[in-house]
Formats: sequence, structure tokens, C-alpha cells
Amino acid sequence: MPDMLVKLYDLPEVNSLVQRLKDQGLVIRTARSYEKHDVVEWVQDSFGRRWASECDVAFSNHPVSCFIATEAGKIIGFACYESTCKNFFGPTGVAKIKQGLGIGKALFLSCLHAMAAQGYAYAIIGGAESSDFYAKTVGATKIEGSVPGIYCDRLTQKEDNK
Repeated sequence: MPDMLVKLYDLPEVNSLVQRLKDQGLVIRTARSYEKHDVVEWVQDSFGRRWASECDVAFSNHPVSCFIATEAGKIIGFACYESTCKNFFGPTGVAKIKQGLGIGKALFLSCLHAMAAQGYAYAIIGGAESSDFYAKTVGATKIEGSVPGIYCDRLTQKEDNK
């Protein structure tokens, strides 16, 4: 899965989508530091240890670089940025039974707008599994030569002894 590049100075607006979801009882917002263990546990249970590790890092950033989606006080989705590397978006995920409602798009755009507000002109989507979605939503383009990129398994690679 290649990394992708996004222009942050040419993003679609997100407020109307967030409001539409709110009108349906779905809340998109920045996670709060005291919610760290609940959010990271939900990510681990829903998507695995590696994504939970990256999500955990997002709570060390100031401001917290994790957005969550909730419904009736229950977590149903998340998206992080600046977890793996500076200026990287991801990981992100939405509960299977809630996919297709625009939650993932709202989380994604919320993160990108937050990155733009921090002064970035571009963002990198690391190891983009949904490249068609990212291209359609924000015009993201694949970064040639970015596979396996930062997500290769560095624990099992042999090191050069130069």
C-alpha cells in the first residue's frame, strides 16, 4: 500500500458534514486526554495492537491528535494524525456496522483541517489502504516508491553494518 500526498490548502469543508452527522446523533470531535485508555482499548479491540499503539501516541501530542466519532456515548470510529511520523495522517477506522454513513470522511477531513491549522501545506497518508477514497475525497495522489515505506517491519529487518 503506497503513501499518498494531500494538498491541505485546497480541502473540502467539513463543518456541514459534521453537523449532518450530529443531527443524526453522531458526534465527531477531538478526543480528550482523560479518554485515552477507553479510546486506545476500543481501537485495540476493533483494529489490533499496532493501530492501538499509534493511537496511544496521538494522546501525547498537544493538542491531542486523535478525533473520535461517538453515538450515545459509545465510540464508533477514530482517526489520528502525527502518530507514526510528523505530518502523517492515520490510522483511522470506523466500526463495521457504522460504515457508509460518512463518519470516516468526517474524521478524515477533521484531521486534515487540524493539520492545515497547524501550518502544514501538505500531508502524507501513510500506507493508504483506501487509495480510491482518498483520491476521490481530497485529490490525494500516490507517492511513487513509497512501498513498503515507514510501515515495513523494522523488527525483522536485518541491519546493515556499514
